[in-house]
Amino acid sequence: MTNHSTNNSPYDCLIIGAGAAGLLCASLLGKKGVKVLLIEHTKKIGAKILISGGGRCNFTNMDAGPSNYISSNPHYMKSAMKRYTPWDFIDLLSAHGLTYNEKKLGQLFCDQGSKAVVEALIKECEEAAVEIAVDCSIHSIEHQEGYTLVTKEGRSFQSNQLVIATGGLSIPKMGATGFAYDVARQFNIPVTKTEPALVPLTFTSDDLTFMKELTGVSIDSLVTVGTTSFRENILFTHRGISGPAILQISSFWSLGRPIHIDLHPSGSLKEALINARQTRPKQQLATFLSDFFPARFAKAFTEKYLENIPLTQISNKKLEGFLEIIHHWTLTPNGSEGYRTAEVTKGGVDPNALSSKTMAALTQPGLYFIGECVDVTGWLGGYNFQWAWASAAAAAESITENLS
Repeated sequence: MTNHSTNNSPYDCLIIGAGAAGLLCASLLGKKGVKVLLIEHTKKIGAKILISGGGRCNFTNMDAGPSNYISSNPHYMKSAMKRYTPWDFIDLLSAHGLTYNEKKLGQLFCDQGSKAVVEALIKECEEAAVEIAVDCSIHSIEHQEGYTLVTKEGRSFQSNQLVIATGGLSIPKMGATGFAYDVARQFNIPVTKTEPALVPLTFTSDDLTFMKELTGVSIDSLVTVGTTSFRENILFTHRGISGPAILQISSFWSLGRPIHIDLHPSGSLKEALINARQTRPKQQLATFLSDFFPARFAKAFTEKYLENIPLTQISNKKLEGFLEIIHHWTLTPNGSEGYRTAEVTKGGVDPNALSSKTMAALTQPGLYFIGECVDVTGWLGGYNFQWAWASAAAAAESITENLS
């Protein structure tokens, strides 16, 4: 690995961004004999891989398919994902002695952790003679016959093939920037609207007060926006609500829209409540609900939205009203936690301006965009990594063919 020490000799391909997509693309090219320089503007390689899955790296999803992605071109990802599957990346990890387990819903995690995944990708690059320049910021990109990258220190690198793999705007403290979008615009490639996705939702006033008191409480729920629903846990925080179900639905939510939460999606509480009204008539409603929810939540929810009265005092009309609130709790977020905590960026380089087979810009020869910077946003659960791997492989295949 080099640190501002790479010479100015020409390269077959320059890749900007040493994250998931950039690392895999570089290694695949290097293995084909392509001379690659992989450039990273921070000091750390694979930073977002390292924090993924709480450090355990949810590196793919066995169920990954086009329906698990949001894009202005819903067909764009089909070609790349068909040609590079989850099994292809599993084979890569296996070659380095790494193993995995399925946590749930097709989500695969590396048993050895995120660091081992990054180390495997770096080793792939080293074995393929890829040069990696870290702490190397690009000041400008010029294009005449080929591409010339000029660093902030005034040094330059040249190649006819340029891959942008710098990700989106999410988690700026880890070095995320809008670099890819700036490059796209420089070459008149459209960029769709960008916004935080897979992000906790925030609330104000009474809703927030209620949620703060329940910070840390998690509940299995079905969360819906419009016609889209996800069933997983929600998690109360001091800013609002997070948890897998909320992160998932955030990609489909927009300001001003309500979210609907079924707090007991495994079945109606009606029969249990009617039976308890007969067998335990003096029991308080909050005590009854604590059989189905965490006690803190049962107490707080009853006090705010229901009435903590003996079950015998709950009329049939009140019972229906209580059940409606529990199964159709409706809230309107005032926003999200933004890019600061968003796992990915929704929107990006317009896929309609790129080849779905090669990831290359249709109007700019030799320029490729891969990974998160493209307007392809996966669900939570390894889908975005699978897009990174698949788009990287598609670009590498195309570049190899171009240079042969």
